Amino acid sequence: MSYFDNIFLGLQTALSWYNLLWCFVGVFLGTLLGVIPGIGVVAAISMLFPLTFQLEPTAALIMLAGIWYGTSYGGSTASILLNVPGSATNAVTCLDGYPMTKQGRGGIALLMTTVASFFGGSFGIILLMGFAGTISAYALSFSSAEYFSLMLLGLIAACNVSNGSIIKGLIMVALGILFGLVGSDIYTGTRRFDFGILDLADGINLVALAMGLFGVSEVIASVGKVDGKQVDPNSVKFSAMKPTREDVRRSWLPMIRGSSIGAFFGTLPGTGSSIAAFMAYAVEKRVSKTPEKFGTGEIEGIMAPEAANNAADQTSFIPTLALGIPGSATMALMLGALMIHGIAPGPQLMTEQPSLFWGLVMSFWIGNVLLVILNVPLIGVWVRLLMVPYNWLFPAVLMFICIGTYTVSNSSFDVMLVVMFGALGYALRVGGYPAAPMLLGFVLGPMMEEHFRRAMLLSRGDFGTFLSRPISATVLAIALLVLLWGLKPLIFNRKPA
Repeated sequence: MSYFDNIFLGLQTALSWYNLLWCFVGVFLGTLLGVIPGIGVVAAISMLFPLTFQLEPTAALIMLAGIWYGTSYGGSTASILLNVPGSATNAVTCLDGYPMTKQGRGGIALLMTTVASFFGGSFGIILLMGFAGTISAYALSFSSAEYFSLMLLGLIAACNVSNGSIIKGLIMVALGILFGLVGSDIYTGTRRFDFGILDLADGINLVALAMGLFGVSEVIASVGKVDGKQVDPNSVKFSAMKPTREDVRRSWLPMIRGSSIGAFFGTLPGTGSSIAAFMAYAVEKRVSKTPEKFGTGEIEGIMAPEAANNAADQTSFIPTLALGIPGSATMALMLGALMIHGIAPGPQLMTEQPSLFWGLVMSFWIGNVLLVILNVPLIGVWVRLLMVPYNWLFPAVLMFICIGTYTVSNSSFDVMLVVMFGALGYALRVGGYPAAPMLLGFVLGPMMEEHFRRAMLLSRGDFGTFLSRPISATVLAIALLVLLWGLKPLIFNRKPA
């Protein structure tokens, strides 16, 4: 099929009423949860993950993707109006968004972030459409040695850029791999690390781990930190959203720069939209003629980060869909959704499931348009949601987490796992250990084991196969450099005894 045939097939798939419905549901629920401070992108997807199990694979992925970029946009509402980021991605938007609200320009800030999100998202989709096919075609020649090396690079990169030290990141990756290896051996069927518990014979449920680690721990950590009564609904009326010509004139270049930065960082393993948003803000401040005004309500300070995080959201699908290697915890969940539906991620996805791949890509356009349609007229609804007392909201969230987990396989053991991983996730958060590398290790660990053992079988036990293949050797060398770069502060900043 030609490129344009694929685009037409994708449009046909995305515009079917069934997929349109679930795209709308995903964007709506994502925005709804994104507005609530503390829930975050990964927690929102984790909580709504079970809803997709009864859907067709294409609709399931379209809905999850809608939740993702919906959450990403919704998070900016709380950042601008409350100075409390809906997620880490939107944290930098607080710096100039909240001062704009205090100046009575909160409505303008919300409208302009909608425009920036649409612009950045569209920029990322165009790159995804242009490059995913090329990378997939090239990746068809990869063997297990290349895949193992690429996954190793992804895990090390994720440790390097996650919050906290690289040592803590590596510990979390190792813990995630350990949890991922629980269950039956893929080659011999021998049960391992299950302590004789029958419910663990098939391994730890991805939904239970993700919901506990991100959903429950986020709820516990957010209790008592937000006061919804701070919001004034009259400050964001539709009539107060009209930007000045000066606002529009000053927004174009930051949007272009932010989209370019976001698109670049979105494709790198382990970076994601949070780092893209902070980088875009830093660049904007650097090129500004009045950097001292940043933090006081400059419109460039909200346009660049919001364009960057939405562009990164879209381009992060490139390594996930083209190579089957997730670069972030959110993408790991997307990959999990594919595997649960029996679809093998990787370069064959484009040729074996063209309607799924291109339908998902073209649904991004529809989702971006829905974001604009939903968020401008419904901004008053989102603001009133922020006024709901949290002692009402959080018990409901916990209830949906338990119901969602139970309905996956009708297992009360999985609900117990949610509680256990929730407690573990909160303890790790208090200790400063990032949870995202653990989820990446959990998803990638079994895949790495499979590729490692297959490479060993094909090479008759020769470890040199990872170094004799040029691409594998190059990727391993990059992984080593990334690891050394991360360890550099620990090596050179050691004080003499």
